[in-house]
Amino acid sequence: MSTTTCQVVGFLLSILGLAGCITATGMDMWSTQDLYDSPVTSVFQYEGLWRSCVRQSSGFTECRPFFTILGLPAMLQAVRALMIVGIVLGAIGLLVSIFALKCIRIGSMEDSAKANMTLTSGIMFIISGLCAIAGVSVFANMLVTNFWMSTANMYSGMGGMVQTVQTRYTFGSALFVGWVAGGLTLIGGVMMCIACRGLAPHETTYRAVSYHASGPNVAYKTGGIKASSGFGPTTKNKKIYDGGARTEDEVQSHPSKYDYV
Repeated sequence: MSTTTCQVVGFLLSILGLAGCITATGMDMWSTQDLYDSPVTSVFQYEGLWRSCVRQSSGFTECRPFFTILGLPAMLQAVRALMIVGIVLGAIGLLVSIFALKCIRIGSMEDSAKANMTLTSGIMFIISGLCAIAGVSVFANMLVTNFWMSTANMYSGMGGMVQTVQTRYTFGSALFVGWVAGGLTLIGGVMMCIACRGLAPHETTYRAVSYHASGPNVAYKTGGIKASSGFGPTTKNKKIYDGGARTEDEVQSHPSKYDYV
């Protein structure tokens, strides 16, 4: 899979996951009434993170928000916090990933900057997905605990021979939406992190070579001109005129009348 394809697929999965997390957080069916062995079937109760609802057999539904914060169970407040943190991180990661897409060119942004932004958004998506999965799992564990406690209380009267009326709650549709949404967000974040490696520019390493530059060494000696062969420095012998007063270079640049005789 190419880098662009991996990045785009991860981006789309993250969008779907974030939309699912928002939908699950706003749904009312986090817990639904268990109608198995329930003597009352004309009333159906279900609850969400923000309100509880009652639906009658006639089709009339009445919902009542939770008007208190401190009076709610600590686990419910923790689930609220996890879902909100997951949504906020997912929204920030989505905003960053839009500018990090390789198919979108913004000004003179380098590939290294896009790689860093892709990695950042991928990490945010991973944390967002983990928060959503953790929040839904905590709520599901609370439901399971309350379900079995209600079941034990239901058959505890008269040695289990008398059944008392207990309202038990089971998993609602919002839990499954939250699990799927958290998984999609998590997978999308992993794919964004994988795409980051393809966006990072490859660095070429060169071995250091020491080079010593040597200037030409010219020795001025009396006698004829002598040039050395090979790669070594060239040695030139200059003629001396007028008893050492002038050299050959000075004679060529400033000739006198006696030099043409």
